[in-house]
Amino acid sequence: MEAINNLITRRSVRQFKAEPVPKEILEKIIEAGTYAPTGMNWQSPIIIAVTNKELRDRISAWNAKIIGGGSDPFYGAPTVLIVLADKSKPTYLYDGSLVMGNLMNAAHAYGIASCWIHRAKEEFESEEGKALLKELGISGDYEGIGHCILGYADCAEIPARPRKENYVFWAE
Repeated sequence: MEAINNLITRRSVRQFKAEPVPKEILEKIIEAGTYAPTGMNWQSPIIIAVTNKELRDRISAWNAKIIGGGSDPFYGAPTVLIVLADKSKPTYLYDGSLVMGNLMNAAHAYGIASCWIHRAKEEFESEEGKALLKELGISGDYEGIGHCILGYADCAEIPARPRKENYVFWAE
């Protein structure tokens, strides 16, 4: 029942303390991400764990540029897990999305706040993004799926919004 409670109580957080996530917790969150189901067990996604502040800020600036803004799209979160997936696999988008879900739910289980931030696709289609992958020794045809920002929440607990009507249709 604890797992179900974690699924129901997790919220997206958009206000973080500067305090870093301890590496031993980060490793456990990442491990949970690697156990997300993938089509045919191809394991098409990869995760880039960004804990270096300079690189984190560089990626944040790219992301902000894509949306035409100047503020930090990572909301001050000190850690960014970037999920990309191998486009040669027909299930890559779903596989990467499941990894993102596992990362966010595992983070919540460890008391770490998270949020899915978009525009990884655009970042890694750019020359800057391709250069970063090369710099990190990553080769292949990857598409950015999302950024899982992580840190300690610097806000009050966020209540759940009511679920919409007709969310579920039964075909009995």
